[in-house]
Amino acid sequence: MRFDPTSLKYDENGLIPAIAQDVETGDVLMLAWMSQEAVERTIRTGRVTYWSRSRKSFWVKGETSGHVQELVEFTFDCDRDCILMQVRQVGPACHTNRRSCFYTAVRDDHEVELMQPMAE
Repeated sequence: MRFDPTSLKYDENGLIPAIAQDVETGDVLMLAWMSQEAVERTIRTGRVTYWSRSRKSFWVKGETSGHVQELVEFTFDCDRDCILMQVRQVGPACHTNRRSCFYTAVRDDHEVELMQPMAE
């Protein structure tokens, strides 16, 4: 069966949450949002493309920073309302220069940073 991006369930703003996971380590790198066109562009080009809610424009991961995400596998959940992408990440995924956006944990009711920014 051929994949139809319109079969995914987008929210009232036409967006769907998309999780990027490192294909080598299994680490969750980030969560962002995709529109139907961002999904289509990602699948067509193999370069992960998100929709920036703040800029109201497409955002090809790494386009300006060089920290690209190469799509390895595109999957979605059973309800078709969330995307999980296995990617090859070049450099940090987070705008804070960390490998992952998920670098803060709660331990004993305190916030703890799990990783430092990557060296430049």
